[in-house]
Amino acid sequence: MHSGFVYTYIFTSHFLSQLRGKMKTWELVFAALVVVLNLQLHVHGAPQVPCYFIFGDSLADNGNNNLLQTKAKVNYLPYGIDFPNGPTGRFTNGLTMFDMIAQLLGFDKPIPPFATANDADILQGVNYASGAAGIRQETGKHLGDCISMDVQLKNHWVIVSRIIKKLGNKYSAIKYLNKCLYSVGVGNNDYINNYFSPKNYNTSHQYTPEQYSRVLIRHYSRQIENLYHNGARKFALFGAGAIGCTPNSISLYDRKGKPCVEEINTAVTLFNQQLISLVDNLNRNLSGAKVIYVNSYQMGTGDPSVLGFKVANVGCCPVDQYGQCAPSKTPCRNRTEYVFWDSFHPTEASNRVTASRSYKAALPNDTYPTDISHLVQL
Repeated sequence: MHSGFVYTYIFTSHFLSQLRGKMKTWELVFAALVVVLNLQLHVHGAPQVPCYFIFGDSLADNGNNNLLQTKAKVNYLPYGIDFPNGPTGRFTNGLTMFDMIAQLLGFDKPIPPFATANDADILQGVNYASGAAGIRQETGKHLGDCISMDVQLKNHWVIVSRIIKKLGNKYSAIKYLNKCLYSVGVGNNDYINNYFSPKNYNTSHQYTPEQYSRVLIRHYSRQIENLYHNGARKFALFGAGAIGCTPNSISLYDRKGKPCVEEINTAVTLFNQQLISLVDNLNRNLSGAKVIYVNSYQMGTGDPSVLGFKVANVGCCPVDQYGQCAPSKTPCRNRTEYVFWDSFHPTEASNRVTASRSYKAALPNDTYPTDISHLVQL
């Protein structure tokens, strides 16, 4: 048995024994499920898909923003303090959720960022994600450069062209790409760094929340269809998170006695409802496509103490004016007890829970219509 597996088993068994008596039955069952799933992060086998392509924002970015002129760049300590190689451009203290999903899929190393991917890497997949990026082209631009979803798709075509050359012809490449997993997690910044940033963008004056959600989904639908026409068939679409519950929202807005900022969460919920409908439409209308929805919003709500977290309203590190960790400031030591690393992004410990639940649903509504572990078998 792998030593990491043994350590995790001992730690989590102790953790559950401490929780017994404090928890309702369903909470204990849920915690046990997540623990079992966490153990899988320490077990490697043959990859369940030949390649994994990742599109998204700072929740997935693993170095693409490092070479850009932007405030949304974190290639400095304390970011990466728990990552084997130190700061890499990941917006957390260690692994991202998508690093962990790659582990659960059986990949023995993280999927490389587009910025540094070489021909030896690309057949296993590429990570195109960019901090501050969104569905809309202008989203996040007040912070500087970022790679919008539209540009990420152009970068993917560059990689597809290289794969065609590598495999000899387009038919072989498309057949290969049909088997891969494509995860897309965009939309958060279209709210944080667009709709709810009225000093920099006028979308909140142009659209009601209902109208804006429909505008976003129409654009998003075209983006997914673009991927489909370049060989993608297995999609995991990650919904927007509970943005109104982030330390940034809690510090900036009047919560009116509620634990989170309801106005923001209501707008995000409208987007997610539209996204679920899009999943149904894509499954009906794109021949051979298998599309799932990952309920990031649900995973960001509820009582975090059930899973051992003690702090959810502030981040682990002292932050700057942009809500990111201030360079070289000392973060909290008890990082596994914090949900958030800075004012926006989860800790590695929090990422571990969401990665587990995305891969294998712990609650019925975690994913729809199935989870990633079943999607890759289709």
